[in-house]
Amino acid sequence: MPDSERDLLFDDANGCLALGDLEDACGLYRRCVAVDPEFFDGWHALGMCLLKLGEVKEAIGCGLQATTLRPNDLLAWTALSQMYVRDGQIAEAESAKANARILSLGGKIVRESPD
Repeated sequence: MPDSERDLLFDDANGCLALGDLEDACGLYRRCVAVDPEFFDGWHALGMCLLKLGEVKEAIGCGLQATTLRPNDLLAWTALSQMYVRDGQIAEAESAKANARILSLGGKIVRESPD
């Protein structure tokens, strides 16, 4: 199966990130989520890249999208907590951290329904 446009963009973005080219990486991550708005890895990576660039408000938006797509993802909640801390939103950071703690102990934020 050939790689999708989304996956090729994501690989290119990761390459830029590895080389320290955060601006280009963010642009490519943005294109990933434009192609596939349900792409958790793209939202998470875009949020972390924006955080490194100091674009904290936009990073939080990406972090919220990531936790919406995967509400039981420990890394997503941990990252969102870091984003809130950087923005000085301590109550929100503590709430996200609490969700991460629940997940780290084997709990769930959202129960998955059996199919």
